[in-house]
Amino acid sequence: MAEKCVSDLIVWEDTMAMLPRDRAPYSAIVDRPPLKLPGKARVVLWTIVNLEVWDIARPMARQVIPAPTGQALLPDVPNWSWHEYGMRVGVWRFFKLYERLGIRPTLSINARVCEDYERVAGQARDAGWEFMGHAYEQGPIHKVEDQRGMIHRSMDIIEKFTGKRAKGWLGPGLTQTLETPDLLTEAGVKYIGDWVWDDEPSVIETVNGPLHTLPYTVEHNDIPMMAVAHHESPYWLQRLKDSLDRLHEEGEDRAKVMAVAIHPYLSGQPHRIKYLEEFYAYAAAKGDVLFWNGEEILDWYQTTQGTKA
Repeated sequence: MAEKCVSDLIVWEDTMAMLPRDRAPYSAIVDRPPLKLPGKARVVLWTIVNLEVWDIARPMARQVIPAPTGQALLPDVPNWSWHEYGMRVGVWRFFKLYERLGIRPTLSINARVCEDYERVAGQARDAGWEFMGHAYEQGPIHKVEDQRGMIHRSMDIIEKFTGKRAKGWLGPGLTQTLETPDLLTEAGVKYIGDWVWDDEPSVIETVNGPLHTLPYTVEHNDIPMMAVAHHESPYWLQRLKDSLDRLHEEGEDRAKVMAVAIHPYLSGQPHRIKYLEEFYAYAAAKGDVLFWNGEEILDWYQTTQGTKA
């Protein structure tokens, strides 16, 4: 495609894409009116479970063991099977945990999960989990040839499966292009988690109207923590506790949102699940932490801002 720069805008053929700074001006958290949660709550703990489809015909999205002698495997059965463990075993530990706690997490789900793993997707639907779009299958959005078509296809599949249009979206690996926010609002998306830039929800502009950003996380995500940085599980737990402690302290003056993002092939492993369980017990013991999903956070924020339709 031909590229032309016009001020801070980039034009790709007939599509004009805004840079992030054009979608929302800089905003210091200390300059905003403080947000307040219901009652005396200080922090919202937002749980995001990620379910993905790794197509064995392609290189694996993530690896737990390197290829022998450095030669890439295709099909990569060992790493595909590692992911598959999460769908066959690990995710069921999640279902048991959240049923016991009475939490309905946000489910960041490849739409293809509804086709390839209908048993798993159906369990989440029947348990009342919030479905959030996560592309059709796992792969970077900037490599998708028809991004608009993929987004609409994904949203339509989820809507047909659950009977409800998803409000949220998360790009695989948080990937997007400059056009993605406009394409998402065109497809009916109300909030995204890709912009990990704040402790509070915010609003960015698109050609189809406002799009909310919710405080997703890379700092409390089990992939960068344990699959990339190779931290041990107790360290992950300590980071979660330390983060919650500080946000809880700050939450006395203004509400804060803390996200925890997990994957069943990582946090659903038998040697890790107890650390996740311990963190929820720690959070619940504070007594003023709310366990909401993305839709509930969006509803609260729009209500406080007077923008709920």
